[in-house]
Amino acid sequence: MSDVVTRRRALNLILLLGVVSLLGDITYEGARSISGPYLALLGASAAAVGLVAGLGEFFGYASRTVAGYLADRLRSYWLFTFLGYALLLAMPALALAGHWPAAAVLLTVERLGKGLRTPARDAILSHATARVGRGFGFGLHEAIDQVGAIIGPLLFTLAIAVEGERGYRLGFLMLLVPVALALLVLGTAWRREPEPGRLETRAVEVTAGSGWRNLPPVFWRYTVFSALAVAGFAQFPLIAYHLGYRQVVAEPWIPLLYAVAMGVDGVVAIGAGLAYDRTGLASLLLVPILTAAASALAFTTAVLPVVAGIVLWGIVMGLVETNMRAAVGDLSPRDMRGLAYGIFNTVFGLSWLVGGAAMGWLYRLGVSWVILFAIALELLALASFLWLRISASRPLTV
Repeated sequence: MSDVVTRRRALNLILLLGVVSLLGDITYEGARSISGPYLALLGASAAAVGLVAGLGEFFGYASRTVAGYLADRLRSYWLFTFLGYALLLAMPALALAGHWPAAAVLLTVERLGKGLRTPARDAILSHATARVGRGFGFGLHEAIDQVGAIIGPLLFTLAIAVEGERGYRLGFLMLLVPVALALLVLGTAWRREPEPGRLETRAVEVTAGSGWRNLPPVFWRYTVFSALAVAGFAQFPLIAYHLGYRQVVAEPWIPLLYAVAMGVDGVVAIGAGLAYDRTGLASLLLVPILTAAASALAFTTAVLPVVAGIVLWGIVMGLVETNMRAAVGDLSPRDMRGLAYGIFNTVFGLSWLVGGAAMGWLYRLGVSWVILFAIALELLALASFLWLRISASRPLTV
């Protein structure tokens, strides 16, 4: 089979998985955009919102090590991807939640579904992106993905604007449609490319092994940097809680602002991916700098600084979702890709658990403490990046 045909097949697979992610994002990003105020409506405190968001992300990320390992051992990447997307059904079920603990369980179930599917899906993508440029491929996937992340919050903006508090449940019920479509498109992708590993034929530079000990040292140093950077990255449910609790903007505007952030994420994604293909890990130096600035602005009570902070928040998301994912593919052996993504995301999620819970608790003491916490973590992330650069045994332009 010619390189041109293989490249076309790889690009088609990236596009199909992008559409699946788009539909998935309509579902869970729509719900996520309003989950903070919804939990508050059901009686949750700021600390509970921060803890629920952190626990959800932790369980979702912690499950990725096991899911990635099993996907590697069983060579069942498609199966884990299907199971993960099926659990998106927990989001429409939020319409039936009568109190905040029930809603918290459903939000956590969806995060577990993401934990099941993400290592397997990213392993599939890593094979396809090897043919088109890893940064560009992940950037293209992220850009398509973010179209859904814009549509989902807009659905809730409309539902709440028209129906008020009843709009929450109406919005959740509407999410049944994108879940069904996501599973249909995923089936099409599987039928077209049942063995995606055949798309990647070039050798990887690191030596493959059978366990986590065989992952190269630079992978672990990179994971430490990423963990520190994300620990100071405020989750949107807490930002949304702040906007509603302090009455910075009217409630219908909160999911709209989230849609703006997702739009910025999508616009940034391809450019970020291309920058990664040219400069490697060095393209991630902006993450801790912009994260600190985003927190300093988003937790104010003036509209314009808040909007600026949310725009910066979207830029950071674009870098995280594109370049951080691409780097894992370059820093891990092909036959350990699922495990590498699983471990990376588990550490990533633990950092979000600690960071989210700490920020939720600190919010009770005052927003200045949240901002100081974020800045301190990002300074540590910058230091770890310098350690990564100095001690790396291979060039940063991997």
